[in-house]
Amino acid sequence: MAMRLHIIARGKIGRSPEADLVERYLKRISWPVKHCELPDRGGELPASDAPFKTIILDEKGEQLGSVELARLLERWRDDGVREVRFLIGAADGFGDAERASADKLIAFGKATWPHLMARAMLAEQLFRATSIIANHPYHREG
Repeated sequence: MAMRLHIIARGKIGRSPEADLVERYLKRISWPVKHCELPDRGGELPASDAPFKTIILDEKGEQLGSVELARLLERWRDDGVREVRFLIGAADGFGDAERASADKLIAFGKATWPHLMARAMLAEQLFRATSIIANHPYHREG
């Protein structure tokens, strides 16, 4: 059974080329996937009825390769995790308490990315990770 992937992002993506790119990748993911937005400040995280892990996209996070991300998701899935939440912050990022509450912090390199680009990059990486787990030829090594 595949676990649900849930992208929770602060701020509005609106109608944009980045939004189109996010949707294009999300539609290709064979696992259940959800994408929701919260206001830049405030707003409660959605409730979950299943065991979940939280990954925060943060410039201070670990830089995982695509295969490493795939293996992490695969291990959590095999351990009974039913949902992984990926949190993308607003312009001011996350506070220390939010970072400390995450199961994992990941970064897409050392550069700071606009949240619209981070969403598109995350959607592509989730498609790539689920393709790796399924032994689909989308991902190529070396």
